[in-house]
Amino acid sequence: MSRTYRDAVGIPHVRADSVLDLARGQGEVTAHDRSWQLEWLRRRATGTTAEVLGATALGWDRFARRTLVAHTARRAHAALGEETRDFVAAYVAGVNAGLRADVHELEVLGVEPQPWEEWTPLAVFLAQHLLFANLGGKLWAQRSRDVLGADAALLSHEGPRPSGSNAWAVGGARAAGGLPLIGGDPHRVIEAPGVYQQVRLACEDPDDRFDVVGLAFPGVPGVPHFAHAGEVAWAITNACGDYQDVYAEPTPYDAVEQWVETVAVRDGDPVDVEVVVTPRGAVFEDGLSLRTASNVLGDLGFEAILPLLRARSVDDVDRALDHWVEPVNNVVVADRSGAVRYRLAGRVPLRPEAHRHGVVPAEAATGWDGWLTEAHRVDVAPEGQVVTANERRGPESDAVGAVFAPPHRADRIHALLTGRDGLTAEDFAAIHDDALLATVPALRALVPGAFDDFDGVMAAGSQRAGAFAAWRSALVRRIAAEPVIAPLHEPRHDPLLAPWLDVTARIALALPTLAAHGTPFGIDLGRLAREALAETAGTSATWGETHVATPVHAFDVYGDGLVAPAVPHLPVSGDSDCVRCTGSLPGLTDDAYRGSVARYVWDLADRRASAWVVPLGASGDPADPHHHDQLALWAEGRLVPVVTDWSLLTEER
Repeated sequence: MSRTYRDAVGIPHVRADSVLDLARGQGEVTAHDRSWQLEWLRRRATGTTAEVLGATALGWDRFARRTLVAHTARRAHAALGEETRDFVAAYVAGVNAGLRADVHELEVLGVEPQPWEEWTPLAVFLAQHLLFANLGGKLWAQRSRDVLGADAALLSHEGPRPSGSNAWAVGGARAAGGLPLIGGDPHRVIEAPGVYQQVRLACEDPDDRFDVVGLAFPGVPGVPHFAHAGEVAWAITNACGDYQDVYAEPTPYDAVEQWVETVAVRDGDPVDVEVVVTPRGAVFEDGLSLRTASNVLGDLGFEAILPLLRARSVDDVDRALDHWVEPVNNVVVADRSGAVRYRLAGRVPLRPEAHRHGVVPAEAATGWDGWLTEAHRVDVAPEGQVVTANERRGPESDAVGAVFAPPHRADRIHALLTGRDGLTAEDFAAIHDDALLATVPALRALVPGAFDDFDGVMAAGSQRAGAFAAWRSALVRRIAAEPVIAPLHEPRHDPLLAPWLDVTARIALALPTLAAHGTPFGIDLGRLAREALAETAGTSATWGETHVATPVHAFDVYGDGLVAPAVPHLPVSGDSDCVRCTGSLPGLTDDAYRGSVARYVWDLADRRASAWVVPLGASGDPADPHHHDQLALWAEGRLVPVVTDWSLLTEER
């Protein structure tokens, strides 16, 4: 038996007598709160979105079928140990018991949510992360090198939709409570409903007792990424690991498997999709195949879920994450003994260095020669600190990946922590809210004197930040229009992958590197910068007038006339390379389309002093009062207290 309680912002607290009752309770409350989102995620995972949204969604369905999302999930589910399989099955039973049809999006589409299979959570997890890794970056690396040669390195960056995050911790000697503090925030596209769900999972079986607050993926049981279990807490960032390879396939294909699947299309004829698997990987578009760690292993890391819930110490979390597969993550973990540890978690294949830097010709392809076995652990002293923000961490990173985030966020967090003692959860929340943009000095050097009065803080109310951003966008557009760049604008790949291959976005992200060069690709950057300054000289808008939070809904992307449920578009501080990540794409849009999809502070001295927030709210139902009641708090940089006292919660009947 399980019971669900709610706090003041509607966060579900699930309390159960056994671990299987708890899994069922988590699934049921997730379905109640997120029925549309679960139906959407199920359809993405199975390549059936076009059946309800029409031909605009065919690109994703084709990709999901060709990359074997459902097949990999079935294999991984079949390989689960009995206890994990039972846990996932109980969660799915709860989902199926809790699904509702009386939700806005489902009513608009005239569909009812369909039952889940026991392997569906694994497919949902894989579909959420398949484009989280190297595929788009490798296509861009190959394309830019074909056009620009060695100079393509000037446009290197983790990508226009980077998989980023911040996480940091201090030892207990630095914290006011005498025990470690952890802070962090995952960075993804800001989706509606939100990609993370705040939840509490409390098992009261005397022989299997645990009580965990954390951030769950709707559709996936447990809380694998960010959680506080009372005695121990953990957080992750993407390690920018290289665990995918892309191959140029000869035609006709030397297929080892080949079949045709039919995709139903709303208001259209069914479409046949040919699925081809070669000895190297699954063909995801004509002439190109993809090899991934999860498909090679038939494993999605779900054996980590239960051990994480049961963890009591840093060592427990460390052992649990030995099961992790992908995405490859940096992990920060601390416990009430005072231990603080960093470790790498996930499976990185061993193969020739050339495989990392673009598309590998089939004749040059080699098998994967095993896996990186050194997890790279570092224990942090009580007076120490650790920061991870997707940056290159040192020589050890060479074994993990090839392209990392710029060091700006990591450097800034280190600077904000260094030399400070008596730190509190409120101090960590202030770090979350830091909007200093480290790239400003490098860029304003292109127009000496023009922005000397700008302090580099991308505050929503700042007119100087607004003027700087307007100039920056004008400069990016001018660079993108240069003749030497023109060939890069020609489409070469499936439109689904266009965000990773957008030239203007790539230039925007690489702008500090281009500025440091001075005349990249023979372009007179100084001249273009002065022209951009003249164009934007009359700009008076504040940054927040154009930099507003714009959560993305499926109807926005695929709806073809469907209107997404309304949420306020609030002004926000920050930018892509700020600790307060609210990413824009200079030259394309000032909208904050990606960034912190949750913020949290875990206090090991007192879990009640911990706090968190998400961009929208606990519920995915637009009619629910908790649909977006955290949005204003998130936009203002504030957090919601973590509530653990059952007497302060309201039990649902």
